[in-house]
Amino acid sequence: MDRRPPVQRSMVSVALASAAALMVHTATATEQPARPDPVRTALTFHASFDGAVTARHAAGDPALYWAPSAKERQQAKPGLPPTGETQHAAGAGRFGDALRFTKRSAPLVFFRAERNMPYASAGWSGTVSFWLQVDPKGQLEPGFCDPVQITPRAWNDAAFFVEFEKRPEAIPFRLGVYADLDVWNPAKRKFEEIPASERPLVTVADPPFSAGKWTHVVFTFERFNTGKPDGVARLYLDGEPRGVLAARQQTFTWDPQQAFVGLGLSYIGLLDELSIFSRALAPDEVAAVYRLESGVSGLLR
Repeated sequence: MDRRPPVQRSMVSVALASAAALMVHTATATEQPARPDPVRTALTFHASFDGAVTARHAAGDPALYWAPSAKERQQAKPGLPPTGETQHAAGAGRFGDALRFTKRSAPLVFFRAERNMPYASAGWSGTVSFWLQVDPKGQLEPGFCDPVQITPRAWNDAAFFVEFEKRPEAIPFRLGVYADLDVWNPAKRKFEEIPASERPLVTVADPPFSAGKWTHVVFTFERFNTGKPDGVARLYLDGEPRGVLAARQQTFTWDPQQAFVGLGLSYIGLLDELSIFSRALAPDEVAAVYRLESGVSGLLR
C-alpha cells in the first residue's frame, strides 16, 4: 500500500508518465531518422556569387579562374579579369549577388569541372542549373553566345552548352549536347550540311527571356557513356520542360583535369546561382528547385 500523501503520489505519476513518453519519443526518433533531402544529397557544386565569386559548395576546386582564352587555360589565374569585362555585381542577382558580363569580346571566366561535375566513363548522368537575366534583343550582339559551356576540348567535341543565336528575324535559345566529334559526326560533315534532325540540339524558338526578368535554366542528361543509343538530355526553362534530345549514343570521352565550366562566352547579361548535381533530376525536382525561396543556397543551411 502506497502511504505517500495524494499530492506526492500524483507528482510521481506525472513524472513517470513524462519519462515514459520521452522513452517512446526517443525510440520512435531512433527507429525513424530524418530522411536526407535527395536533391541536396545530389548537389556537388554551387556558386551563389554572394559576397565572393568563389563557389560556396564544391566537391572539387571552388575557385573561379580567368584566362585570355579557352586555348590559354594553362595561364589561368584565380578571380575575375582585371580588365573589368566580367564583374561581381553586388545585389543584382536573382538571390543576392551575381556575375555581370558586359562585352562580347572578353577573357574566359571558368570553374574547373573535375569532381565538381563528377565524370563517369560508364553510365553517366547529371544536372546543371543556373539563372540568367538578359534582354536578348537589346543587349546581345549578333551571332552566337554561350552563357554556359562545359567541355575539355571544344564546343562541338564532348561538350554541353546553352546558346543564343541573334539573327535579324529571331533569337532562338538552344541546348547543345555534343558527344565526341568522331561519334556524332564521324564523316566530318560541315555543320550546314547536317540535317536539323541530326544536329544534337534542343531549340526553343520563343524563350521567355526579357529585360529585367530572371529565367531559370536547367538541363539534365542520363545514360551517357553506355555505348548504346540510349542517352537522353532535357531542357527546362522556369521549371517547365521545353525540349528533349531524343535517345542517341552519347559517348563523352573526358580528361576531367582538362574539363572546364565556362561562363559568359560572348554573352552580355547577368548569371546567378550556378549549381551542378550528380544525377538527372526528375521533372518535379527541377520544378522544386525553381520554386526555392532562397535558391539552391537554401539547401546548404
